[in-house]
Amino acid sequence: MSATPEMHGEAPVLSEEHAKSAGRKGRIAGQDPAKRQQILDAAKQRFMEYGFEATSMNEITAAAGVSKGTIYVYFEDKEDLFASLCKRERAALMDFAQSELDASTTVREALTRFGIALTTRLTSENVIKAQRMVLGVVDRFPKLAASFFRPEPFSGLMVLQGYLDKKVASKELLIDDTDLAARQFIDLAMAGLYKRRLFGNLQEPPTAEAIAATVAKGVDVFLTYYGGKR
Repeated sequence: MSATPEMHGEAPVLSEEHAKSAGRKGRIAGQDPAKRQQILDAAKQRFMEYGFEATSMNEITAAAGVSKGTIYVYFEDKEDLFASLCKRERAALMDFAQSELDASTTVREALTRFGIALTTRLTSENVIKAQRMVLGVVDRFPKLAASFFRPEPFSGLMVLQGYLDKKVASKELLIDDTDLAARQFIDLAMAGLYKRRLFGNLQEPPTAEAIAATVAKGVDVFLTYYGGKR
């Protein structure tokens, strides 16, 4: 593929190779955070609507309203863009999960709020659609799947483990392995709702009432064992 820009009238149309080369040089000069978010927002919309494979960098460029050279100032390629989008969404979930824990006054309230927030998010249409998209291309794009599921498919795990560590230190909970306990609570909070959604056995997101009831029972089971009275 030629690295020379083709000309249509007076506007240069960069080849893929030329655009990437220009982008690599541009990265040295720094980036505009607002522009980066603009590109990520456009990519999210295209990926969710058309899937990873069917979405091209040219389409993302057009949706974001930026030049072809500009997108490569921020991202090496489509997989790098997707990985960055995953990182942004994961950070947003972790911040939200942390705020739910911080806003609580008791362990029961904290676990309940955390469980409802996480289950609601993970069974939502957008998240389920994204997970199905990645699972559908995992063999052809292993790095894509690794970026999506790293460090954990449920990024709230680390937030919850940190909270459990504090409660063990204050002797409010009796847990010898907070990593395992955090994983167990997440499973209890979702109790089949997530997997049923992912594999199509539950066509619509569960209602707020169904999620609250499931999480409440999960909290009961968790605190019965780890509540410090064994």
